This record gives sequence, C-alpha cells and structure tokens, in this order.
Amino acid sequence: MKHRIVVLGAGYAGAFAAGNLARRLSPSDIEITVVNAVPDFVERMRLHQLAIGQDLAFRKLGDVFAGTGVRLRLAHVTSVDPERRTVAVTGEDGDGELAYDTLLYALGSSVAHHGVPGVAEYAFDVTGRSSALRLRERLSGLSEGGTVLIVGEGLTGIETATEFAESRPDLSVALAARGELGARLSPKARRHLRHAFDRLGITVHEHTCIEAVEPTRAIAADGTSIPADVTVWSAGFAVHPIAAASGLEVAETGQIVVDRTMRSVSHPDVYAAGDCAYAIGENGRPLPMSCASAGFTNMQATAAIIARLTGSEVPTTGLKYHGNHISLGRRDAIFQMVDRDVRSKSWYLGGKAAAQLKSGVLKGAGWGIAHPTFGMPKRKRRLAAAPDGAGARAAA
Repeated sequence: MKHRIVVLGAGYAGAFAAGNLARRLSPSDIEITVVNAVPDFVERMRLHQLAIGQDLAFRKLGDVFAGTGVRLRLAHVTSVDPERRTVAVTGEDGDGELAYDTLLYALGSSVAHHGVPGVAEYAFDVTGRSSALRLRERLSGLSEGGTVLIVGEGLTGIETATEFAESRPDLSVALAARGELGARLSPKARRHLRHAFDRLGITVHEHTCIEAVEPTRAIAADGTSIPADVTVWSAGFAVHPIAAASGLEVAETGQIVVDRTMRSVSHPDVYAAGDCAYAIGENGRPLPMSCASAGFTNMQATAAIIARLTGSEVPTTGLKYHGNHISLGRRDAIFQMVDRDVRSKSWYLGGKAAAQLKSGVLKGAGWGIAHPTFGMPKRKRRLAAAPDGAGARAAA
C-alpha cells in the first residue's frame, strides 16, 4: 500500500508543495491528493487588480497537475480528525472522507472582521476570488464621484487603494489608517509612498480606528462619519477555525503551532505551511502572513516530509523575512528591505524599477505554479522501510 499524502489547499503554499513532493518522491511509493475548494489557482496577490476590473487569466488546477501524478479533489474541507488521520470534505460529489498518512495543512487565511459591527454585512474584501468578483460588480456600478474607503494601512490596503485610484480616477478613494501611513517604512520610502498617494489623489485618514460600517459610510472611534459608497476591509487576516476544532495545538491566532521543520508540535503526521502555520522565524518572532512566508514554510515542510519518509537527515531552510514589496498601481512600487528585527533599513527601491521587479516576482510565482514538477529528476527518491512519522511502506 502506498503512503498517502494529502495536501489541503492549493494556494501559493499548497500548490508549490504538492508539485515539489511529486517532483522528488517516487510514485511507486506514494500517492498525493490535493484538496481545493475551487478549480483554479488563485493569485491572491493580484486580486485587487481583479476587483477593479482588470482581466486576469486563471490557471486550471487540473491542467497544472496533469501528468504529475497528483490527484485533485475539488471540495471544501469541513473537518480534520488527526487521531483517525482523516479529512472530511464536501463538494459537488457530495460528502466524503480522505485518509492520510501525512497531512500538509495549507488552507491559508481570510479577512479578519475583528468583531466590528457591519463589516460582515456591508464591507467588501480582496482575500478571495469570489469576494473580489463581488467587489468588482459593485465598483462597476459606481458612477463618477463615487466614494470608496479602504480600511487598513497594511500592504493589502495600500496596494488596493493605489490600484483603485489609478484605474478609476473618476472615483474618490480614501484610506483609513489606525496609525501613520507607511509608519513601518524608512523615511525616504515613506515620503515616496505619500507622494504616490498625493499623485493619485487618495485621501488619508490617519490615526483613525473604524468601529462600525454602514451601507454608505464608516464610523470612526471619535464619532467621525466617513462617506463610503463602498467600504473595502483590509484590516488583517484570520485563519479558519478548522484547525482549532480538530484538536491540533494552535496559537491564540488559530494558527497551527509547528516546530522548526513545520511539523505540528501535537501531531507528528501533520505539517502546516503558509498563513495557517504559527512558525517562528530566525529572529525569534512569528512569521507574518504573507506570500514570502508561504514560500519559506512550504519549502521547509516539503523538505522535512521528504527527508523523514526517505530516512534522510532533515535539512533546514531559511526563515528570514527580507522585506516588503508594495505595488503602487501598475507603474510604481516600493521595495523596502528590513533587518533581523523587521525594522526598515534606510535603503529602498522605488518607482518604475521596483514595479518591474514586483511584476517579475508575480510572473515567476505564476510560472512556478504552472510548472509544478519543472526539472523533475530522472531518478526519484524511494521511501525508507520505517521513516520517522510512521505510515510509510517498505521500499523495494
């Protein structure tokens, strides 16, 4: 019987991991199943572009994994039972259950409402394709002078505000920041950011905490009413409660607590990667939810899985956060390097060169997803007779 690897989620972390596992392990010994709710690979870093009306090409996961040996199950994950080593799913084919020997949990995150009244009912977000398309439809119906408020001064909020203002100069775009705009950037990068906002005509409400969202406005903590035909909520991310409900050890955030190799500290047959992993970086702090972290954690998780299944020494990959890359529309961007303590360095790259670099990063990530087993070795690694973690079968 083959060793069953189940990967939950086919985002940046899950899709890369599945391809890497298929690339390096012998199909004679393993079977890999990827569970994903939608049939396409969703480039989350481009969803603000989709929302404002740009046409994006989505890759079919069936095409991505064709010929790789990876099985695709289109379904929603409803629960995980780490004691029985099973995953419950529901989809077009009805309810089902998948058994696993090794589980890679990479279900990502969604928008965090923080319990703010009206967010769930009236606000929009760009954390998923369906929500981005819902926002796209609403924005397409706004006439000249319509007001759009972006709540949140993080990377998603900044990119959304600048993309919207550049693509729809007929709209009045504003951003509500809890603190100072670009506070985590270096002084020069912060000035660059402010100049971009001024150039695009974006109104900034600094030191403004939104405490309620209504159909045509948002209410700040001091009682100020900010007009908003559309409110876009980008004030952080939250993970699905499935992990916590399963009995896996999780942090206060609901993320799965993992060791240095991305292995669950409570259940050794479970690994986590991406936003749902509570992983400590080389600076001793939890890695932020980001595409970069998805890359670090999925590489470490797959390396650990492969090593343990093949009886090899587990390598460690770098978990150092290097910086933030922020798009400011299609022709401008900021790349801000950070130090070990995630404090901005004085040097930054801005303007067209930074925009071209960001475009290259996005294209590279997309190409990697489209070619999950690129460079596939002619000889794949066989499983050891009794790898750490149990469940594998003897190799011939």
